[in-house]
Amino acid sequence: MMKAKNLVRFAAAVALLPLMLVQQGFAWGNDGHRMINWLAAKYLPTDVPAFLRNGGALDAMDYLGPEPDRWRNKAEAELNAAQAPDHFIDLEMADMVGTLPKERYDFIRALAKVQAEHPELALTPEKVGMQPWQVEEVYERLKVGFREYRKLMAANEDTRPIELAITFYAAWLGHYVGDGSMPLHTTIQYNGWKGPNPNGYTTEHHIHSLFESTFVSANVKREAVVPLVAASQPKALDDEWTDYLTYLRHSNSLVEKTYQIEKAGGFAGAGTPEGKEFTVQCLADGAIELRDMIYTAWLRSADPVEEFHGEARMPMNTHAVVAGN
Repeated sequence: MMKAKNLVRFAAAVALLPLMLVQQGFAWGNDGHRMINWLAAKYLPTDVPAFLRNGGALDAMDYLGPEPDRWRNKAEAELNAAQAPDHFIDLEMADMVGTLPKERYDFIRALAKVQAEHPELALTPEKVGMQPWQVEEVYERLKVGFREYRKLMAANEDTRPIELAITFYAAWLGHYVGDGSMPLHTTIQYNGWKGPNPNGYTTEHHIHSLFESTFVSANVKREAVVPLVAASQPKALDDEWTDYLTYLRHSNSLVEKTYQIEKAGGFAGAGTPEGKEFTVQCLADGAIELRDMIYTAWLRSADPVEEFHGEARMPMNTHAVVAGN
């Protein structure tokens, strides 16, 4: 039985079912993603290894910010299809499973259970989105990279190869964290208002690219975002998963504000002061969250871990079937 707190979301989802589409937006475009990555690396605390804060790393973080969007190409159709859901999460739909579990496949199983109970809904991972799980998994890759760096440093061995890997992981993480700071990547209302629309928000499919790409490229420069990131205090996150979900929900709380600003012409042409201030804050939120996740990965990489030694993963009944063949 569906939990009572999810009944409202369920009713809304049913009402919007005929209008549901798969998200296709590229959050922030090249300029926004590059800005978020560069700012996060630039304002890392000084106890993070210097190789991730120097000029070469800043250049790499900048360039690689849009990298996952470069994979979204019709020439690489299978790659695009496989990783497109990692860029967004429709929280209105995802929350129908209740508390979001930390592991990707636990969520997929929970989603399938709700789908079986309500076949009228399109509750598949590629339609609902997998964004926070992608963030968690790349964050953990980064933490593993930092752990290997510590090991090599302690053994007085060459760290240059792992430094390259860490820089890529940090930049890769940055893309998805940046996606999360763009409110329209957290909602079914991602590119034109769906369902009841008493406030007359746009239903045309232009608000997404207008806000994240056209407006940012024309009106928002890195220098405008620097003061907000520079003034924020770096922090180690108690639990990166819980913190990231809080970050996503804050972004989701700004969905209607995004539509209100668009309706008032805030993203048209040179926009309005409110439109620019709003956009700068969203970009700064992304850079701050990314910086703190990188910092936390560095700190947590010092924690002792139980190493993997190739233990069998297949269930016993699966072994029996394989043996029988």
